[in-house]
Amino acid sequence: MSHQSIKTDLSQLQRKVLITDCVDAKGLIAKITGVCFANQLNIIKNTEFVDHAQGRFFMRAELEGQFDDERLLSELRDVLPAKNHMKLVDMGKKRIVIMVTKEAHCLGDILMKSYYGGLDVEIAAVVGNYDVLQPLTEKFDIPFHFVSHEGLSRQEHEQAMLKVIKPYDPNFVVLAKYMRVLTPEFVTAFADKIINIHHSFLPAFIGASPYKQAWDRGVKIIGATAHFVNNNLDEGPIIKQDVISVDHSFSAAELAHNGRDVEKSVLSKALQLVLNEQVVVYGNKTVVF
Repeated sequence: MSHQSIKTDLSQLQRKVLITDCVDAKGLIAKITGVCFANQLNIIKNTEFVDHAQGRFFMRAELEGQFDDERLLSELRDVLPAKNHMKLVDMGKKRIVIMVTKEAHCLGDILMKSYYGGLDVEIAAVVGNYDVLQPLTEKFDIPFHFVSHEGLSRQEHEQAMLKVIKPYDPNFVVLAKYMRVLTPEFVTAFADKIINIHHSFLPAFIGASPYKQAWDRGVKIIGATAHFVNNNLDEGPIIKQDVISVDHSFSAAELAHNGRDVEKSVLSKALQLVLNEQVVVYGNKTVVF
């Protein structure tokens, strides 16, 4: 083979992630890797997990090679137990739309990390029900859409939001302190693709004013939870959580002030995991590789 042929072949190599979820059984790893080998795919990284309580097997494999997606998935289905779930996705940059209200810390953190390469993501647009964060967004040359909720029903407002968001065809929608409850219709439009940051260590202090709730209980830690959104308020599958210590001297306002750092950190870490295809949703839980 000539040097030119080798160069051409290398230029055609792709990297993808294969996620497999099925009933646990003997020999699954050998079967999956055998099919990958037969398709001349190189396994760059492989991670497995078995939920023994549910009898479920999960595997994430980073693959490199020249892909025939339909053939690969068909051959995998032939060797795996029935009722399996698989997806094969590119490892390239993902596109997100961010929804905001008035608070800047989570949005600002994502904008900065994207700008300096800390997050490998394309921020297609920011959409807000107030225009407070428009100047910040536009400093990064990202479109900002102001969609006011004033005078509209929740359904009417969300239809207006969807009209703005859907043309961007985002891989994920990120709620960076978007302070309105979403309707089932909106959630269904982006099933398992909406990532929210909630300012408490869920399942504690669900709903509004969690820092006030925490202060009323005299907590000694406060936290934040990034989760996928479903139709149960603040009860979607959890992606990432963290906490910081506080004490009796903190007011509710001081809890909120100190909590902002953990909120933005948890959201950006969760977003990185999702962008890297390291999160698998099953039931109301996640496997995070």
